[in-house]
Parts: sequence; structure tokens; C-alpha cells
Amino acid sequence: MTPLISTFGEVMLRLTPPGLERILQSPMFLATFGGAEANVAVSLSQFGARSRFITILPAANPLSDALEAQLRSFGVDTSHLARCAGRMGIYFAEAGANQRPSRVLYDREHSAIAQAKSGTLDWRAALKDATWLHITGITPAISASAAELALDGLRVAREMQITISCDLNYRKNLWKWGKTAHEVMPAFVKLADICIANEEDCQNCINIHVDIDVESGSLEREKYAELTDRVLATYPNLRMLAVTLRESKSASHNGWSACLRTRDEFLVSRKYEITHIVDRFGAGDSFAAGLIYGLTHLGSPADALEFATAASCLKHSIPGDFNRIGADEIQALLKTGGAGRVDR
Repeated sequence: MTPLISTFGEVMLRLTPPGLERILQSPMFLATFGGAEANVAVSLSQFGARSRFITILPAANPLSDALEAQLRSFGVDTSHLARCAGRMGIYFAEAGANQRPSRVLYDREHSAIAQAKSGTLDWRAALKDATWLHITGITPAISASAAELALDGLRVAREMQITISCDLNYRKNLWKWGKTAHEVMPAFVKLADICIANEEDCQNCINIHVDIDVESGSLEREKYAELTDRVLATYPNLRMLAVTLRESKSASHNGWSACLRTRDEFLVSRKYEITHIVDRFGAGDSFAAGLIYGLTHLGSPADALEFATAASCLKHSIPGDFNRIGADEIQALLKTGGAGRVDR
């Protein structure tokens, strides 16, 4: 059976100043859509996989209609988008350059998914025929009810013997509803088969600390081996943990690689020097999608890791949240190393 990967989370209207301008430097924004789990569903469809996106959207809302149409245009299954009271959240994405960092401003309180209650979704129907469910730590951060709704989905997926992946995706500006990520996220990780994170996610979501200097611009691989060992020892249910390794030299220049700890081996991907970042938003989501695609369609965890790292490397060259890159382009990067020559 061809794998069907389902994802669950919130989509927002993304408003971006033109070029590298600051917010309201000129009186205009580029309006697109974005959201971690939708980004994963779109990437998977672009790779050639079957994907389904599950969410709660505002009822009788032209933005909801436009989003649904766009997801369908990418080949994403939208048959389980529930419509409820509330609004569509907004996020403002200001691109950084050189020593000025990128910046995000959220306006997503009282969104439809934030107000949705446990039981809003028929999870058994939403997950029918699915072989995989992907969620992130962003949805539980939105509200207590969103956290419970997401947890309901994981419990049903576990009963249905569906593989579960969880990208911790810690967002400090969202955890405001009364509980911390430390209190909420361990329950999600305990239900997952595969976890995706970076070092700060592990610190802030599951309280596992290793002395890693993320500001140095140089990353020590042995520290990540220690971190992944400790996470898998703490959560025996996990089959593997993937950690993205971003070496931030500036907002425009990053080193990019990743590692993967399975129960049998510790793998480190090749490293990419990204010297001109077009848009880093959604890069982690394209890594998650690449890893899921690799684990379901390629030969080994090592192949999956390299595919995921290359996919997320290429996302840094694409404006917007969605990664408009096909599997053949990723395989070409893996073969050539990415010299950037014209493809004639």
C-alpha cells in the first residue's frame, strides 16, 4: 500500500514586507499562507508522496476557501478540514540580512483552531487509510484546548497503529495559556515513534540539556551524539531522533547539516554552506517532510537523513513557507553537491 502521510496543525496568513524591508518600511505586504504542518504536507506532495492535511479553519471565510484551493493545487488531500467559529491567525515574517536577524510577530489569538475543543474532529475518520501522522509542538502551544485536541489525535493514531512523528518546534512567544512546554510536551513525545528537534527544542520542551554553544558558528558533533543518546534513553518508545544542526554565521550565511540517532547507529549528514539565504522560514518543516519521505520511500535511515538535509538546504532558496522542490531536484543536489550551474 502506498503510504499516506497525514499532518495536523494550524495554517496562518503570512504577511511579509517586500524584499529585505522591515515591517511597514513601505505600506505593503506580500500575502501568502504558512504553517509548519501544512508546510510538511505540501513538501511531501511535491516529493511525490500522498499527503493529507487536517486542521480547523474559520467557517464561511474567503481566506479559508483560498487556502483549501491552494493546498489542493499542490495535490494535498483536504477532505478533513473542519470549519468552526473563529478567525485565521496571522504572522508577520521579517527577513533578516547579515547581522540583522529575521523576526516573527504573531497575531493568532482566538483563531479557529485555538478555540476548537476536544471532540471537534472525528479522528478515526480523519486518519482513515493513513499510515503516518505528523504533529509539532506549535499546536499544543496555542491553547489548552488545541493541546488536548492534538493529544486526542495521537491517542487514536496509536490505537490505529499509525506511525507518529513529532517535531518539537519550541516557540517561546506562544506558550502563554498557563502551562509550560516542559509540562505539556513530554506526553506528546511518549506517544511518538520519531522525534525531530534542535538542541534548544530539547532543552525547552523535554528539559534535556547538553552544553552546546549555538552562537559559536561551529558545532561539535560529539555533543549531539550525547544529546540524542540522552533523549532516546529517556523515551524508550522512540525509534529515532533527528536533530538539525544550524551554524549561524549571520542571518544571510548558515552552515546546515543534521544528525540522526536510531537504536543502532548515530549518523551525521553532509554539511551545506548556505551563503545567501532567500527565506529560512519553513526550512525545518522541509527537513521533517524529507525525513518522513525518506523513511517511507527510500532504502535506509542514512538515505532518509541525506534526503531531508538536502531538501531543507534547497528550501533556503525558495521564498514563502512552502518548499516548491521536487524529489528529482533533491536527488540532483545529492549527486552534484550543488554547484548551482544552469540546467539547460
